[in-house]
Amino acid sequence: MIRVLGIGDNVCDKYLHRKMMYPGGNALNVAVFAKYMGRESAYLGTFGDDEVARHVYSVLQELEVDLSHCRLEQGENGCARVRLEEGERVFLPGNRGGVAGVKPPVLSRLDEEYISGFGLVHTSIFSYMEEELPKIRRAARFVSMDFSDRYDGEYLKKCCPYLDCAEISCGGMEEGKIRETMDRIMELGCRHIVIATRGSEGAYVMVDGRIYGQSACLVKPVDTMGAGDSFIASFLVNYLEGISQAVDFGEGSGSRGIVRAAEYKDLLIRLSLYRAAVFSAQQCRRDGSFGFGREMELTREDKRVMEEAESKKSEGLCGNSQNHQKNNRLQREKL
Repeated sequence: MIRVLGIGDNVCDKYLHRKMMYPGGNALNVAVFAKYMGRESAYLGTFGDDEVARHVYSVLQELEVDLSHCRLEQGENGCARVRLEEGERVFLPGNRGGVAGVKPPVLSRLDEEYISGFGLVHTSIFSYMEEELPKIRRAARFVSMDFSDRYDGEYLKKCCPYLDCAEISCGGMEEGKIRETMDRIMELGCRHIVIATRGSEGAYVMVDGRIYGQSACLVKPVDTMGAGDSFIASFLVNYLEGISQAVDFGEGSGSRGIVRAAEYKDLLIRLSLYRAAVFSAQQCRRDGSFGFGREMELTREDKRVMEEAESKKSEGLCGNSQNHQKNNRLQREKL
């Protein structure tokens, strides 16, 4: 079975309205979801020394995710601030990775040797690991990076040559634009796969230039946090474990069933997409990315962010009400 390493961001997602926090972060989530699938996994990143860091660290220890190459620094751990609206997450201002944004891991030769022992290494745009990508590429067998919905040309040009797989979030984007973005990522140097997640609209995956679509396995969500990360983890684990078995049968083997590597690869991609859709749906039935919520006291900054968000929401509602009244008046005038 494949071993999975997440390098980069770890956070607690703070649900301010509930006064609860849940461990998360794109790189960390992929490692944890691999663990949930029964694979050996590890996380390499920077932790602070506050309450948030202690919670995330203790949860990973409980899950038996290897932390042997993590860095511990004085300072605030990464946090994201969130509110939920009908199960959908709405992000509020976080702390830009906390101490990890200032002191991301600078990889040593020992780290590179460690990285070489994993079949899948995953990082993200939120990990501050751009300068370390050449080292990761040198050490890793397969490198994956999530760009979320932030993929300007210069940034892609900087990162794509070091990647085997790139992921983008494309909810609401037109299909033609998605295809154009996937093509551009491959042209800029990504070697093998582009995954475009689209929330309830499903996903597209481009493998070696061929595009596959997958509908979402819709359920009534408790929380959609981490759904895209779970889809990515499941697809890549299933695909990478299976693709090593792709072979063309020898001459005289016959033609019954699947006898060509290309046919097997096509079936594997479709099966991996199906499994990813089902696995992702399962994660939407729990709070946070993967559970392990803990009560917290709101900090002064938490309270400020929440008050500001409520103020903006109230202003928006007032604006909508005023627009509605104006439209009604115009309609009456027409009559």
